[in-house]
Amino acid sequence: MRTRYLLPVLTIATALSLSGCVNNSEPAATGSASGTADAINVQKNDSIAASLPEKMKSSGVLNVGMANNYPPNEFKDDNGEPAGWSVDLTNALGKVMGLKVNFDIGTFDNILPAVKAGKDDMGMSSFSDTLEREKQVDFVNYYSAGIQWASPKGKNVDPNNACGLKVAVQATTYEDTHEVPAKSKACTDAGKPAITIFKYDAQDQATNALVVGQVDAMSADSPVTLYAISKTKDKLQTAGDAFEVAPYGMPVAKGSEFTPVLQKALQALIDDGTYNKILSKWGVESGGVKTATLNVAAKG
Repeated sequence: MRTRYLLPVLTIATALSLSGCVNNSEPAATGSASGTADAINVQKNDSIAASLPEKMKSSGVLNVGMANNYPPNEFKDDNGEPAGWSVDLTNALGKVMGLKVNFDIGTFDNILPAVKAGKDDMGMSSFSDTLEREKQVDFVNYYSAGIQWASPKGKNVDPNNACGLKVAVQATTYEDTHEVPAKSKACTDAGKPAITIFKYDAQDQATNALVVGQVDAMSADSPVTLYAISKTKDKLQTAGDAFEVAPYGMPVAKGSEFTPVLQKALQALIDDGTYNKILSKWGVESGGVKTATLNVAAKG
């Protein structure tokens, strides 16, 4: 899943060298490009805002680390501004807490270090909550996603029998570092051809590779794959069912005073229906949660 891991990339095939994200720490408007947070009239919760750490009260800013290259979760709109359902959700969280949201745009691998160092108050970039990551940060869990493969329309691909195929992934995602390599190893262990993995810096590049026929399939988080299929005008289809469902989490510094505040803000949006409205707008409501939990991976 972007089920993304901060681990060395496992090279099975020649990676394609493409440009990465550009750092941009200029404050973004609290209303996203799609305007969802404003359209549903999110109100400040005075009780929640009053419980913020003093430093955040004083600054009035919520600094959020994000890699905006994973549509529909987080990406750049036509004006280069952050967009996507997780952007809308972050903007809504900011409004509940009475804070102006500053999206600190950069590379995915830099987000957890920035949160740990206190540069960013939180991250919001489709992180899967894992035991390994919980050693570094805490996670406020906000969504549940699986892995979903896609193939060209009319071409049947079985993710569990993809030996010898070319598969596109976004670099550093779980699909890149764990899921597809494991499938490839199972192939070679059985004396079959390995899966050739094509790695791309951005998900739209991986999707385009599939659309134009450079690869046989792609693997990504379920909301990402379903969104890609919906935007390619019937050129793609799902390949098998979603699997390995796991929670997304917003990383915050270990033991931070901000963690319970963020958890309460998310629960407030869930309870008043704002959360579901945001997910429904983007067609990703199937992964919605009813409770804002903390460090789900550690709780099994």
